[in-house]
Amino acid sequence: MAKKFRPPVEPRSFGSGLIVGCFLVSMTYVLMSKKDIGKDQLSVYRSSPLVLDASALFRFMTLVGLLQATSTKALHLTLICDVDFGSCICFCLDEGHEKAAEESNLERSEAIDMPDDSSPAASASDVLSEEGSSPSTDDKSDSNGSHRLVDGAAGRKPMCDVSGYRLDTCDLAGDVRVIGKNSSSVVLVVTPDTSSTDRNESWQIKPYPRKYDSSAMAKVRPLSLKSLNGDPEAPRCSINHTVPGILFSTGGHCGNCFHDFADVLIPLFQTAIPFRGRVQFIITNHQRWWMNKYRPYLTKLSSYDAIDFDNDDRVHCFDHVIVGLRAERDLMIHPPNGGNYSIMDFVKLTRSAYSLERDRPWTPDQQPGNKPRLLFIARGGTRKFMNLDEIVPMAEQVGFEVVVSEPDFYDVARFAHIVNSCDVMVGVHGAGLTNFLFLPTDAIVIQVVPLGKLDWIATNFYAEPAMGMGLRYLEYNITVEESTLTELYPRDHPVFANPESIHKQGWFKLGNVFLKQQNVKLDVSRFRSVLVKALELLGEKRD
Repeated sequence: MAKKFRPPVEPRSFGSGLIVGCFLVSMTYVLMSKKDIGKDQLSVYRSSPLVLDASALFRFMTLVGLLQATSTKALHLTLICDVDFGSCICFCLDEGHEKAAEESNLERSEAIDMPDDSSPAASASDVLSEEGSSPSTDDKSDSNGSHRLVDGAAGRKPMCDVSGYRLDTCDLAGDVRVIGKNSSSVVLVVTPDTSSTDRNESWQIKPYPRKYDSSAMAKVRPLSLKSLNGDPEAPRCSINHTVPGILFSTGGHCGNCFHDFADVLIPLFQTAIPFRGRVQFIITNHQRWWMNKYRPYLTKLSSYDAIDFDNDDRVHCFDHVIVGLRAERDLMIHPPNGGNYSIMDFVKLTRSAYSLERDRPWTPDQQPGNKPRLLFIARGGTRKFMNLDEIVPMAEQVGFEVVVSEPDFYDVARFAHIVNSCDVMVGVHGAGLTNFLFLPTDAIVIQVVPLGKLDWIATNFYAEPAMGMGLRYLEYNITVEESTLTELYPRDHPVFANPESIHKQGWFKLGNVFLKQQNVKLDVSRFRSVLVKALELLGEKRD
């Protein structure tokens, strides 16, 4: 099973030769792949022509990624590439199914507990790129607004890399000048006494690692990066920095716990940790409340006060500036792309930042007489536990000391200590589960998955990241009787009879029905077996 997500790129026309070649590669992939293929993914290996519904397409995108192309009005060729195996599979979609597929390719993060007005929307001028003018042969742009004009010596590495599916990054070394207020530009000055006087590059990027998500990127300020030949053209330096700079955004979906970590804090760790604190943060879409909320992380990663890029009218000069953050999968770090650091290093930094004392959970031989602590993540909005008054006494009978608590939006430290004091954490699928990173290593996470065939998002957003952080993972999929959707829809409604049909209507429909309208009322007897299993796991000796 592939492990990385790739979103669609702009349609391109291909000839019959590539179509034939694609199917030959498809056969190679099927014959040589040694990964297990689940029944939900098996249908994609049927022979061409294949009509793939939007739901199956989106699930497969989450696993391997999708490159969409068109050949004629009647036939639409879709090429799916497994980045782990370096091979591809082709699909043919008719026009109706392609439309459904496009509708399904909506912002997945909207369904992950997005708080209302978590960050202000950008103005139209902030969102639009400069690609409205007719580009020259050297003028290139992509679907996310990245824009560049490159004209220089052949073979030179460009300032920016916009080839990634998730983010654009720029690495500038030399005489780098950063101008925020009223300009939003970064300038690399090429001195006349070098052999690079012919360098002429111009880029526009948004330094937030979710570039396939238009709703997130609409709330990120675009930056202009360019090279200038000769110092006279460059703005005068107001302040000269002796350490490198990292320029990034806290716009996008920041304000949602999942995205705070997946889009900024973990990518920032990956980018900044090699500098060991000797690095200057420059932040666009600067939000003071966000800075205060996560100050313990920021002060661990940088020894300097952050620069508010949007409101600082000084010209900051550096020898080295990185624009954008390194990132792979949500809540995960994959060496070697992650360098010498892993997600466990981020966990260790977290424990240090918040003075979390416990790095191992309860064991019966080490703490005789004490009960293991079990935390239920309470939710104030949707996907609430509706019968905690029944579940808590049962959990206590099983042998746990039970804690029920809701994450504090601003006071991360308070909730981090509560989580760290516990050995088992139970939560319904949603951003609150991100707090499992405060648990001791080898603690247990139990994800309660709501009705609606949501196993694919449960696995990719929380199950795999939890296990990557050294936690043990259990999953509880609720039944129809445990869902409050039974109070809203008749039993023969597609919500129960054919949830795939809801998936086909697009992400917003799926999220509205299965994530926003639904609460859970756990079957006490059925859920008891999961807690018994968790207690057994805690009793097992671990290396």
